Amino acid sequence: MEELYFISSDKSLLDLDVIHKFLTYDSYWAQGITKKTVATSIINSALCFGIYKKNSNKGIGEQVGFARVISDLSTFAYIADVFVLEKHRGKGLSKKLINEIMVHPDLITLRRVMLATKDAQGLYSKFGFKELNNNPNLFMELKRTL
Repeated sequence: MEELYFISSDKSLLDLDVIHKFLTYDSYWAQGITKKTVATSIINSALCFGIYKKNSNKGIGEQVGFARVISDLSTFAYIADVFVLEKHRGKGLSKKLINEIMVHPDLITLRRVMLATKDAQGLYSKFGFKELNNNPNLFMELKRTL
């Protein structure tokens, strides 16, 4: 059976409207984010991954998922803005997306990969991510309200 979805790290395929709509209305972490900010974050991220549903003539169809990787591509990466649109969930797409990120040749040798999640620990733990329980004071943040 042919796959109905594919994942690409080609930024030119990304649908900014789909990404912005999800982040500003459906995410818990980026409510109200501007389209300009989303566009700038994509441009300045080392890698972005889109999940696409193939259309009936085997071409590129609609974008149904996204993740971006902020990285120096040498030692460190931060995975952000991961989502699969609700009507496409339950098909293993988030696992395929994270796997694609984890095996990407530019990321596979990084010493540290981080992310933050409120509700997807089960997904990320399958790929070796762990909570910072052993040293919670290791990381600090500066959070600004703009």
